[in-house]
Amino acid sequence: MNSVTNIAPSADKFEGVACYHCGKTESTHLLIGQDDLSGKPGDFQFVTCNHCGLAYQSPRLTVENISPYYDEDYIAHRKETNWGILTWFYERAMGKHDREKDKLVARYVDMKAGTEVLDVGCGSGSFLQRLRKQHQVHASGVDFKNLTHLPFFEGVTFHEGLYYEQALADNFYDLVTMWHFLEHDYDPVRTLDTSRRVLKPGGHLVIEVPRLDCLTYRMYGKRWPGVQAPQHTVMFTKDMLLKFVERSGLELVDYLPYGAFPPYFYLYAGLAFHLRKGKGLNLRRSIYPYFAGQLLMTPILLFERYLNLAMQTVICRKPSV
Repeated sequence: MNSVTNIAPSADKFEGVACYHCGKTESTHLLIGQDDLSGKPGDFQFVTCNHCGLAYQSPRLTVENISPYYDEDYIAHRKETNWGILTWFYERAMGKHDREKDKLVARYVDMKAGTEVLDVGCGSGSFLQRLRKQHQVHASGVDFKNLTHLPFFEGVTFHEGLYYEQALADNFYDLVTMWHFLEHDYDPVRTLDTSRRVLKPGGHLVIEVPRLDCLTYRMYGKRWPGVQAPQHTVMFTKDMLLKFVERSGLELVDYLPYGAFPPYFYLYAGLAFHLRKGKGLNLRRSIYPYFAGQLLMTPILLFERYLNLAMQTVICRKPSV
């Protein structure tokens, strides 16, 4: 794997992209995004499809050249556990995130021993490990990179590579989850078709993604954490996300204008990205003001589901017949 240097990726590392939804190529410039989280160099263009309105990155880095942007600086892959006096708060926040995922899923799926669960874009694997311990499920994960050296993969079946290229059995899983995965996808239609194939009849798919038509995007524009270029390839409004679900043949069970991911991160990080202007965010230094601000904003965050701050979640089901 080539490491990312202080030099922006060259033009030969990019490819043009047709709209993921309608396949058309005519589009209008939307914004230029940067890797605001790590500060790695590069300007990445997002466009809006002139035909269906989907917002997506074009040109994008080829799949062979995106890997370095998912190194140990990438937030979902970080191994650091020692945060000084705030370690307890950090571990509690990470645990709360997985508990919120579990709580959300349990509203729609009967989690019990032997339930087959697949987490796509599983990252560190902590969510799957929670389901194993709490519900004795059979847990499987897929991720672009091999992360099995991390401590949460004990007893978890891991698949490395692109989701839709895995040799996964048909009609096998009771539950497939995608927590902030679909906005990274290079072929969302194929991914949803794959999910329909591998789910058992009556099985559920849970998708959480940032919502483009939200308050924090209006506040921060190109510095909105949902842009997160070049890792994010597509940005979904509510209408576009529901259109993707509809064309997949999955039944819509519910739509939620929030998710398990804390919306405060989008408020805090968006402001930090705006102030830093592409220079990256030092997570170790940021953790102190992050938790202080979260404490101050707790009363407002209690009403997140009514404020359309950042997140959206769809719960789908494979038809039984």
